[in-house]
Amino acid sequence: MREDLIDLGSEIRSAESFVTFLNQICDRFELDHAAYAGTNPVSGTVHGYVNYPDAWKRHYAENSLHRIDPTLHVARRSIAPVDWGRLDRTSGFDKTFCDARDFGITNRGLTIPVRGPYGDIGMLSVTRDCSDKEWEVLAAHILPDLQSVAVHMHDTVMRSDVLSRVLRYPALSKREIEILQWIAAGKSQQDIGDILGISHRTVEVHLRSGREKLYSLTTPQAVGRAIMLGLIYPL
Repeated sequence: MREDLIDLGSEIRSAESFVTFLNQICDRFELDHAAYAGTNPVSGTVHGYVNYPDAWKRHYAENSLHRIDPTLHVARRSIAPVDWGRLDRTSGFDKTFCDARDFGITNRGLTIPVRGPYGDIGMLSVTRDCSDKEWEVLAAHILPDLQSVAVHMHDTVMRSDVLSRVLRYPALSKREIEILQWIAAGKSQQDIGDILGISHRTVEVHLRSGREKLYSLTTPQAVGRAIMLGLIYPL
C-alpha cells in the first residue's frame, strides 16, 4: 500500500480555514502547536494540516518522517488518546523527535485518534513546551474538550471537497479507468486488447492493478465500485 504524503495545505481555498482552526485550538487550550493528519483507507496516503513552522514542515516532508513518526503509527492503531511521553523509544521516535528539537518542537504532546464510517482515520496532535508536571496537569484538564474538538475537526475535513477527492477517488491511471469502462460495456479482455491495440495480457495487468487500488477481489466488484465512485459509467 502506498504511503505518500499529501499536503492538503496546497489547496489554498480550504487550507486557510483549517489552519485558522488549528490556531484557535492553540489559543483556546494554551498550546504551542496543533496538527491534523488523516489516512486514506483506499490508497494508504497521509494528508494533513499543521501550524508548525514552515522550516519544520519542509524538513518533515522532504525526509518523509511521516513514514516513521510514532505519533501517527501508534495513534492510528489506537482507539484511546496517545500521550507522547508513553511512546516506546524506538528508532523512529529518536529520529523524529531528535530532528524536531532542532526546530524547537517539543516531545511533550498527545495525539487523539478519530475513526470515521468509511474506514477513515483522523488524528489531532497538540504540543506544549513545559515541564512534565505542567504537561500532566494541562493534558488531564483539556483532554475531554480536545476529544470533542478532534471529532469536529475530522468531520469537517471529511465534508470538505478536498478530502472527498482524496478519499473517494483512488489514483487509477487513465488506462485502468479506460479498461474498466470497456469491461462495463460488456467487452472481453481480448476485445479490449484489440480495441486499444495492446495484448490481452497487458489488459489483465491493468485490470489487476485496478482491482488492487479499488480493494476488489474480482473484476465485477472493481467495476461496481468504479461506477459507485463515478470513475466510470454504467452502459
